[in-house]
Amino acid sequence: MDREQEEMQFLGLFGVFIEGYKIIISCRKIFSQITLALILPLSFIYLAHIEVSHTLFSKILHTENQLDNTRAGTTKYNKLTDHVSSEWTTYWLFKFAYFTFLLIFSLLSTAAVVYTIACVYTAREFTFKKVMSVVPKVWKRLMVTFLCTFIAFFGYNIVAILAFVLWAVTISNTTIGVVLFFVGLALYVVGFVYLTIVWHLASVVSVLEDIYGFKAMVKSKELIKGKMWVAIAVFFMLNFFLVVIQRLFEVYVVHGESLGMLRRTVFGIICLLLLFKLILFGLVIQTVLYFVCKSYHHESIDKSALSDHLEVYLGEYEPLKAKDVQLEPFHV
Repeated sequence: MDREQEEMQFLGLFGVFIEGYKIIISCRKIFSQITLALILPLSFIYLAHIEVSHTLFSKILHTENQLDNTRAGTTKYNKLTDHVSSEWTTYWLFKFAYFTFLLIFSLLSTAAVVYTIACVYTAREFTFKKVMSVVPKVWKRLMVTFLCTFIAFFGYNIVAILAFVLWAVTISNTTIGVVLFFVGLALYVVGFVYLTIVWHLASVVSVLEDIYGFKAMVKSKELIKGKMWVAIAVFFMLNFFLVVIQRLFEVYVVHGESLGMLRRTVFGIICLLLLFKLILFGLVIQTVLYFVCKSYHHESIDKSALSDHLEVYLGEYEPLKAKDVQLEPFHV
């Protein structure tokens, strides 16, 4: 990173984006290798899931439509019933496999990118082989943080569902009830976005500090104060482009039969290229945002201490101790 840490606190939305772009350009080789090994498969899995899910669900709808037009109790009806049950089983097994591989490659990609940027920040020599040797050890910490975040999201949604049920059985048919519904919906979206931002930053904390899980989420919550609007803007901009890419893929590939196989393939490749670039950029940005938040709260990171803990003898990974991160506050 070209900037001193005390200067990073002044970075806004575009400053964070520019800093992330500079890091990617300055380390094109290592990020290209990480992309080919982890982010490209992640992007392919994401887009392939959309296509395969559409195909499987279309078959289910077709079978159920046949079932509706067949007299119950007949041999054909029984065969169609068994067939649709088999198709639903295939659909949910595919969904399970998709989310499993998506999670694995997401966490591995996060570990690789965050570790690489930390090496850039400390000016430490690194290679793709060294990064990949560290990734499995960091991945375990990220998995714990993800599971804790999942629990938090699960609890949050349970509370939201209970509130909705209470609303539905009490004031749903009143004017004030309609107003409260939209207010509650807005609050739910705000809370969901907030939890997502906390999770993303907690992932970086889990890699660079000696805490993970719920403690990393609490640390992330503290760090994000003061830079909330920048984090929210980053979240919406990245997700806006993700939605655009997904929509293009759905229109021109999934539902683009009239375009012909060649054009659909070309559009699919374009969407794949755009998606893996977006994912890489997003991972870099969330790491830059971590350093920005640390700087904003005047929590100096000793580069030599961070470097010593990133890689030790035989490439063994050792998480950064809190005392090395929480040094004496610096003053501007």
